[in-house]
Amino acid sequence: MIDIILVDDHDLFRMGTTMALGNAKGINVVAQAASGKEFFEALQSLPNEPTMALLDIILPDLSGVEIARRLRAEHPDMLILMLSAETAESVILELTEIGVDGFVSKNSPTEEIIEAINTIVEGGTYFAKDIARLIRDVCNASELRVELSEREQDIIRLCCDGMHARDIADKLCISIRTVDTHKTNIFRKLGIDSSMSLMRFALRRGIIHL
Repeated sequence: MIDIILVDDHDLFRMGTTMALGNAKGINVVAQAASGKEFFEALQSLPNEPTMALLDIILPDLSGVEIARRLRAEHPDMLILMLSAETAESVILELTEIGVDGFVSKNSPTEEIIEAINTIVEGGTYFAKDIARLIRDVCNASELRVELSEREQDIIRLCCDGMHARDIADKLCISIRTVDTHKTNIFRKLGIDSSMSLMRFALRRGIIHL
Protein backbone atom coordinates (compact mmCIF):
# COMPACT_ATOMS: atom_id res chain seq x y z
CA MET A 1 0.00 0.00 0.00
CA ILE A 2 1.28 3.47 -0.94
CA ASP A 3 0.55 5.75 2.02
CA ILE A 4 0.31 9.43 1.09
CA ILE A 5 0.10 12.64 3.10
CA LEU A 6 -1.56 15.40 1.06
CA VAL A 7 -0.73 19.08 1.64
CA ASP A 8 -2.84 21.82 0.05
CA ASP A 9 -4.58 24.86 1.50
CA HIS A 10 -7.76 24.43 -0.55
CA ASP A 11 -10.30 22.21 1.21
CA LEU A 12 -12.21 21.22 -1.92
CA PHE A 13 -9.04 20.30 -3.78
CA ARG A 14 -7.85 18.12 -0.90
CA MET A 15 -11.24 16.46 -0.67
CA GLY A 16 -11.47 15.79 -4.41
CA THR A 17 -7.90 14.53 -4.69
CA THR A 18 -8.33 12.27 -1.67
CA MET A 19 -11.48 10.74 -3.16
CA ALA A 20 -9.87 10.28 -6.57
CA LEU A 21 -6.75 8.64 -5.17
CA GLY A 22 -8.86 6.51 -2.84
CA ASN A 23 -10.39 4.86 -5.90
CA ALA A 24 -6.96 3.87 -7.21
CA LYS A 25 -5.64 0.44 -6.36
CA GLY A 26 -2.89 0.41 -3.75
CA ILE A 27 -3.02 4.12 -2.86
CA ASN A 28 -4.16 5.41 0.53
CA VAL A 29 -4.24 9.05 1.71
CA VAL A 30 -3.42 8.63 5.40
CA ALA A 31 -3.41 12.33 6.35
CA GLN A 32 -4.19 15.80 5.00
CA ALA A 33 -2.80 19.21 5.89
CA ALA A 34 -3.60 22.79 4.88
CA SER A 35 -0.24 24.29 5.88
CA GLY A 36 3.35 23.42 6.62
CA LYS A 37 2.65 23.49 10.34
CA GLU A 38 -0.24 21.06 9.99
CA PHE A 39 1.87 18.84 7.76
CA PHE A 40 4.67 18.36 10.26
CA GLU A 41 2.19 17.89 13.10
CA ALA A 42 0.37 15.21 11.09
CA LEU A 43 3.66 13.58 10.13
CA GLN A 44 4.71 13.36 13.76
CA SER A 45 1.36 11.87 14.82
CA LEU A 46 1.32 9.05 12.27
CA PRO A 47 2.41 5.62 13.55
CA ASN A 48 4.50 5.01 10.41
CA GLU A 49 6.22 7.36 8.00
CA PRO A 50 4.14 7.73 4.81
CA THR A 51 5.52 6.52 1.52
CA MET A 52 5.08 9.89 -0.16
CA ALA A 53 4.29 13.54 0.47
CA LEU A 54 2.06 15.15 -2.15
CA LEU A 55 2.83 18.87 -1.81
CA ASP A 56 1.43 22.10 -3.13
CA ILE A 57 3.98 24.91 -3.49
CA ILE A 58 2.00 27.93 -2.34
CA LEU A 59 0.88 27.53 1.28
CA PRO A 60 -0.05 30.07 3.98
CA ASP A 61 3.09 29.58 6.08
CA LEU A 62 5.97 27.45 4.80
CA SER A 63 6.16 27.04 1.04
CA GLY A 64 6.15 23.60 -0.53
CA VAL A 65 9.75 24.25 -1.54
CA GLU A 66 10.75 24.82 2.09
CA ILE A 67 8.87 21.70 3.18
CA ALA A 68 10.59 19.65 0.49
CA ARG A 69 14.01 20.92 1.56
CA ARG A 70 13.30 20.05 5.20
CA LEU A 71 11.97 16.61 4.25
CA ARG A 72 15.11 15.81 2.31
CA ALA A 73 17.18 16.65 5.39
CA GLU A 74 15.00 15.03 8.06
CA HIS A 75 13.13 12.27 6.17
CA PRO A 76 15.39 11.35 3.24
CA ASP A 77 13.51 8.14 2.44
CA MET A 78 10.14 9.83 1.96
CA LEU A 79 9.20 10.33 -1.68
CA ILE A 80 8.13 13.83 -2.74
CA LEU A 81 5.69 14.64 -5.54
CA MET A 82 4.88 18.30 -6.10
CA LEU A 83 1.32 18.94 -7.27
CA SER A 84 0.91 22.61 -8.05
CA ALA A 85 -0.28 25.25 -10.48
CA GLU A 86 3.09 27.01 -10.00
CA THR A 87 5.29 26.16 -13.00
CA ALA A 88 7.94 28.91 -12.98
CA GLU A 89 11.16 27.42 -14.32
CA SER A 90 13.21 28.88 -11.46
CA VAL A 91 10.95 27.08 -8.96
CA ILE A 92 11.13 23.77 -10.85
CA LEU A 93 14.91 24.08 -11.05
CA GLU A 94 15.14 24.72 -7.31
CA LEU A 95 12.95 21.67 -6.63
CA THR A 96 15.12 19.43 -8.81
CA GLU A 97 18.20 20.66 -6.97
CA ILE A 98 16.53 19.80 -3.67
CA GLY A 99 15.87 16.36 -5.09
CA VAL A 100 12.09 15.99 -5.32
CA ASP A 101 10.93 12.92 -7.18
CA GLY A 102 8.41 14.54 -9.48
CA PHE A 103 6.18 17.44 -10.42
CA VAL A 104 2.64 17.34 -11.80
CA SER A 105 0.37 20.27 -12.58
CA LYS A 106 -2.89 20.62 -10.68
CA ASN A 107 -4.55 20.72 -14.08
CA SER A 108 -3.40 17.17 -14.82
CA PRO A 109 -6.06 14.45 -15.03
CA THR A 110 -6.32 12.01 -12.13
CA GLU A 111 -4.86 9.26 -14.29
CA GLU A 112 -1.61 11.20 -14.74
CA ILE A 113 -1.31 11.89 -11.01
CA ILE A 114 -1.75 8.17 -10.31
CA GLU A 115 0.79 7.34 -13.01
CA ALA A 116 3.25 9.77 -11.45
CA ILE A 117 2.77 8.23 -8.00
CA ASN A 118 3.30 4.68 -9.29
CA THR A 119 6.30 5.67 -11.41
CA ILE A 120 8.02 7.29 -8.45
CA VAL A 121 7.27 4.39 -6.10
CA GLU A 122 8.80 2.04 -8.66
CA GLY A 123 12.04 4.03 -8.51
CA GLY A 124 11.59 6.51 -11.33
CA THR A 125 11.10 10.24 -11.51
CA TYR A 126 8.10 11.95 -13.08
CA PHE A 127 7.86 15.42 -14.54
CA ALA A 128 5.23 16.88 -16.83
CA LYS A 129 7.65 16.64 -19.72
CA ASP A 130 8.51 13.02 -20.53
CA ILE A 131 12.16 12.19 -19.81
CA ALA A 132 12.58 10.50 -23.19
CA ARG A 133 11.41 13.63 -24.99
CA LEU A 134 13.77 15.62 -22.79
CA ILE A 135 16.69 13.43 -23.86
CA ARG A 136 15.76 14.05 -27.48
CA ASP A 137 15.55 17.81 -26.93
CA VAL A 138 18.93 17.85 -25.19
CA CYS A 139 20.55 15.82 -27.96
CA ASN A 140 19.08 18.12 -30.61
CA ALA A 141 20.25 21.33 -28.91
CA SER A 142 22.37 23.28 -31.37
CA GLU A 143 25.29 23.84 -28.97
CA LEU A 144 25.67 20.13 -28.24
CA ARG A 145 27.42 17.55 -30.40
CA VAL A 146 26.24 14.21 -29.08
CA GLU A 147 26.57 11.19 -31.32
CA LEU A 148 23.98 8.50 -30.63
CA SER A 149 23.95 5.06 -32.19
CA GLU A 150 21.03 3.98 -34.33
CA ARG A 151 19.85 1.66 -31.56
CA GLU A 152 20.05 4.45 -28.96
CA GLN A 153 17.98 6.68 -31.24
CA ASP A 154 15.46 3.86 -31.65
CA ILE A 155 15.09 3.55 -27.88
CA ILE A 156 14.59 7.29 -27.42
CA ARG A 157 12.00 7.34 -30.22
CA LEU A 158 10.07 4.41 -28.72
CA CYS A 159 10.16 6.01 -25.27
CA CYS A 160 8.75 9.17 -26.83
CA ASP A 161 5.94 7.04 -28.21
CA GLY A 162 5.05 6.15 -24.62
CA MET A 163 6.53 2.66 -24.54
CA HIS A 164 7.96 1.22 -21.32
CA ALA A 165 11.25 -0.69 -21.06
CA ARG A 166 9.60 -4.11 -21.26
CA ASP A 167 7.63 -3.13 -24.40
CA ILE A 168 10.75 -1.69 -26.01
CA ALA A 169 12.69 -4.86 -25.23
CA ASP A 170 9.97 -6.99 -26.83
CA LYS A 171 9.75 -4.80 -29.93
CA LEU A 172 13.51 -4.71 -30.49
CA CYS A 173 14.00 -8.36 -29.45
CA ILE A 174 16.49 -7.44 -26.75
CA SER A 175 16.49 -7.80 -22.97
CA ILE A 176 15.28 -5.16 -20.52
CA ARG A 177 18.82 -5.08 -19.15
CA THR A 178 20.06 -4.12 -22.61
CA VAL A 179 17.49 -1.33 -22.81
CA ASP A 180 18.75 -0.02 -19.46
CA THR A 181 22.35 -0.28 -20.67
CA HIS A 182 21.55 1.84 -23.71
CA LYS A 183 19.91 4.44 -21.44
CA THR A 184 23.02 4.50 -19.25
CA ASN A 185 25.18 5.01 -22.34
CA ILE A 186 22.96 7.90 -23.49
CA PHE A 187 23.36 9.58 -20.11
CA ARG A 188 27.12 8.98 -20.18
CA LYS A 189 27.42 10.64 -23.58
CA LEU A 190 25.54 13.64 -22.22
CA GLY A 191 27.78 13.74 -19.14
CA ILE A 192 24.72 13.15 -16.95
CA ASP A 193 24.13 10.42 -14.37
CA SER A 194 20.36 10.45 -13.79
CA SER A 195 17.00 11.64 -15.10
CA MET A 196 17.03 14.34 -12.42
CA SER A 197 20.43 15.59 -13.57
CA LEU A 198 19.09 15.63 -17.12
CA MET A 199 16.16 17.80 -16.04
CA ARG A 200 18.44 20.29 -14.26
CA PHE A 201 20.82 20.39 -17.25
CA ALA A 202 18.02 21.11 -19.72
CA LEU A 203 16.44 23.80 -17.56
CA ARG A 204 19.75 25.60 -17.03
CA ARG A 205 20.57 25.51 -20.75
CA GLY A 206 17.12 26.73 -21.69
CA ILE A 207 16.58 23.61 -23.77
CA ILE A 208 13.13 23.09 -22.26
CA HIS A 209 10.51 25.44 -20.91
CA LEU A 210 7.98 23.97 -18.51
